[in-house]
Amino acid sequence: MKKLMLLGLAVLVTPVLAQTVPPTSGPAANGSPAWSYKPSFPDPTGHTLVAPDGTVTVARPTGPSPIRATDDVPGCQGSIVCGRRGGFPRGQMMRVFWNPMPGWTPDYSYNLPRGLGGLPSVGLDSKGNLWAFQRRAPGEAQLMKFDANKKLVLSVGDDVITHRSKAHGLAVDAQDNVWITDAGMSTVQKLSPDGKLLLTIGTNGKRGDWDEAKGQRLLWQPVMVAFAKNGDAYIAMGHANESPNDAGNTDPENNIGAPRILQVTSDGKFVRQWFGNEVGQGKFNDAHGLAVDPRTGDVWIGDREQYRIVVYSGDGKFLRTILIRNLVCALHFDNEGNPWMGSGQDGQFLKLDRASGKVVGAVGNGMGIGPGQFTEASYFVFDRQGNLYAGDTSVGRITVMKKPR
Repeated sequence: MKKLMLLGLAVLVTPVLAQTVPPTSGPAANGSPAWSYKPSFPDPTGHTLVAPDGTVTVARPTGPSPIRATDDVPGCQGSIVCGRRGGFPRGQMMRVFWNPMPGWTPDYSYNLPRGLGGLPSVGLDSKGNLWAFQRRAPGEAQLMKFDANKKLVLSVGDDVITHRSKAHGLAVDAQDNVWITDAGMSTVQKLSPDGKLLLTIGTNGKRGDWDEAKGQRLLWQPVMVAFAKNGDAYIAMGHANESPNDAGNTDPENNIGAPRILQVTSDGKFVRQWFGNEVGQGKFNDAHGLAVDPRTGDVWIGDREQYRIVVYSGDGKFLRTILIRNLVCALHFDNEGNPWMGSGQDGQFLKLDRASGKVVGAVGNGMGIGPGQFTEASYFVFDRQGNLYAGDTSVGRITVMKKPR
């Protein structure tokens, strides 16, 4: 009798155990394209040379890297979100690839000055000018403006913005001012359409807490900016698992140690802030992606390493969480108000259903340096025709993915 009972139990348990094996692919279903795992491509970390036709050559330096970030952000420690020392290498991760929508073609007719350095972010102004923010060596212009004919018309050098240690996010506001973030030196800068410095938020080279009551206005690794309809700027801070390092720090100006969203007016005056890295719904460990829903004014936050999007109201109240199969590296809304995300080292831009968050379309050919590929698909924008413009954090080229007509 006992043997029969045990056999029956085994029959019941075995199918349950089999279901715990995660799938490595999935068919097109319920409006989502088919997906599969693909291997990583070796990350060139910006050490690339790009030909006028967009062909990429990896050129790793033999000595010290001229484009290496000079910030002194220590590694994560003392937090449950820190990676295990000597753990699984990022370059061995499998990447989630969605079958791309047909007809989207890459164009590489924006030619950057020759040199090393990845290009994490781009932005378009109301006149069709494209701004690009690149990680380049000291003394080389990192912020560039191309006109509507793709001609380089302005280079903003270190004499204006000083050298940016870790060029990161770029966004253009309704007045065509360009805002840039430096995650390494912990500052956000606002420049006029003709490249004049209008505002610096934070103290260059000093990360810390924004404490309005004490008159202390420091930033902690700002990564991206997005704008409310009234012109207020939201600044996303806290990069991956580095932020918890300073939690409980003895430095009185720097001991919160959490990613956060800071809301300021267009001239940098404090409105409010809200924090991640706590227990409870809506908390986030990383504020890497950031976009404002043009229909509702809600703030969408890409919690990259946690594979989720966290949505707040414009005044900082938690609304919902959306789980994603991919790294949520960047967020943006197209001209029809649809949410999209850049999937980082998964190498694609994904169109999402705004209600459910499911993937309903994909653009890009996955991780790599070939045509239509991205080693790190990051901040991106759309023009009025629906074409997608993007840089690549690990490759110094601008890609226009042309929408099929």
